[in-house]
Amino acid sequence: MGQVALTLRVMPESTDIDLEELKEKIKSAADVKQIVEKPVAFGLVMLEVLLIFDDKVGASDAEERIREIEGVGSVEAGDVTLI
Repeated sequence: MGQVALTLRVMPESTDIDLEELKEKIKSAADVKQIVEKPVAFGLVMLEVLLIFDDKVGASDAEERIREIEGVGSVEAGDVTLI
């Protein structure tokens, strides 16, 4: 069984969202390895969330838990690779 690295692009609902609080909520919702802030435009910052999981298990449940967090505007799957 191998492992998969998945990057999720998490966009906050607005620029008024406290990013540190949002990061903590994301970390408690999934087994997060890394979160990187990426400026988008006009003060809006996207969070790139790195998840690593077994390829047999999948990450759809983690993605859904993150999507349901208050303050999250959208979640989009980014890079996926076997490690």
